[in-house]
Amino acid sequence: MPKRVTAFELVLPARDPETPVYRWIYAALRTEILEGRLRPGSRLPSSRDLASQYRLSRGTVVTAFEQLKSEGYIEGTIGSGSYVSKILPEQLLHLPTARDELNTFHNGTRRAQRHLSEYARRLRWVPPLELSRSRAFIPNVPALDLFPKTLWAQIAARRFRMATATLLLGCDPLGYRPLREAIADYLRTSRGVRCSFEQVVIVSGVQEALDLTVRLLLNPGDRLCMENPGYIGASCVFEAIGAQVVPAPVDDGGMVLDNRSVRGARLIYVTPGHQFPLGVTMSLPRRLHLLALAEKSDALIFEDDYDSEYRYSGRPIPALQGLDRAGRVLYAGTFGKTLFPSLRLGYLVVPTDLVSVFQSAKAVTNRHAPLLDQVVLCDFISEGHFGRHLRRMREVYSERLSVLLESARQKLDGLLEVSNIEAGVQTVGWLGAGIGDEAAVKAAAARQVELVPLSRYDRGQPKRKGLLLGFAASSPNEIRRGVRELAIALEDVRKRP
Repeated sequence: MPKRVTAFELVLPARDPETPVYRWIYAALRTEILEGRLRPGSRLPSSRDLASQYRLSRGTVVTAFEQLKSEGYIEGTIGSGSYVSKILPEQLLHLPTARDELNTFHNGTRRAQRHLSEYARRLRWVPPLELSRSRAFIPNVPALDLFPKTLWAQIAARRFRMATATLLLGCDPLGYRPLREAIADYLRTSRGVRCSFEQVVIVSGVQEALDLTVRLLLNPGDRLCMENPGYIGASCVFEAIGAQVVPAPVDDGGMVLDNRSVRGARLIYVTPGHQFPLGVTMSLPRRLHLLALAEKSDALIFEDDYDSEYRYSGRPIPALQGLDRAGRVLYAGTFGKTLFPSLRLGYLVVPTDLVSVFQSAKAVTNRHAPLLDQVVLCDFISEGHFGRHLRRMREVYSERLSVLLESARQKLDGLLEVSNIEAGVQTVGWLGAGIGDEAAVKAAAARQVELVPLSRYDRGQPKRKGLLLGFAASSPNEIRRGVRELAIALEDVRKRP
């Protein structure tokens, strides 16, 4: 266990005037260790610093330290510092810790249940991405091992060296203006989005964009349409605000809506570039029909364009927002799929009449996204690195998709029909007759293969069983291994009674 170095001052409880000073120091430090606030390996302040902090003689503190050392609570030598022992006396294992106290009684009675708002009671937990593995077929994750970390570090180091007081102070709630300009240029050129930089809001990702939009545009009880199956993170946001969610089916042309389903809806959530999770691309006639329905019913549209930068086939179709002439579409994207998830930067393009309210909302929540990260990203885009990275990854992911499709054709015939897709970093596989999705996921996990059943994204009973298959984060060899192991797992599931 590595030693933990700290320069923080220790805050100890007040001393009882009847207790000798050295005994008070000893007992206070012992309690900090027993209750886990000073963890094994943590470095203690020097006796000189602790004596200065509490205006004591150094000899008093040294006496307390020696007592703790003799009982096995701390270790160390003169000149090397004092540390909490890595292995504490055996009897300490039976003493209650601060964590234990959270689950026990307080003053003889359990803590009364906290009063929560209606919003808090409606919240559902959205599991975070599992990023510790890159094995087939983990979805929603880019090829992190191919990200140009050295280049990013060089840009960051250069920017930190040049950092001014203004840069360290902060920026407009909507975000760093040069980054907003760079994003607007990129979206106009590559995605067909009609916008100026004034409409671009820098957010931590699509999830924040959804949360902001819903809290600003919907009230509890308002109707909202979304795809079914659809993104769980979106449905959790909608349900937390108390919206009445109207599910809309998805076919080969994308989301299916009519006058009846849209009537009275305040918002329509859609992923037209690469429908999540089915992967289909919304056709141009369907997009125009959706815009017409929204205008007729006075609804706004939230376009989640989460990973359609990666397009492998088919004719490029501009973003839904680019076809909008009535200011109905809010357009969101993220750099989590194109760069790396922990960057936590994305963008939301809002109609001009909504800019001020989004600016106010950002100002009273997180003020603005981390500025230095925005600056580094701005340079990465403006200097052409982002465009080159996208082109490289598009080639890599196209190859990996081809390997998946070819391997599946050879090994999974009759077990899993893997869909070809035009864009994105994952696809779906439709299970053969007699193979349950949850059983398939469990059997595959036993063979080190990651899968997600499509039924988890469905509001109701799905008509067909399928699996979500990510291919971007896995090498061609790992994809082939995953297909081989998946074939064995699915064959085993099919043979069961």
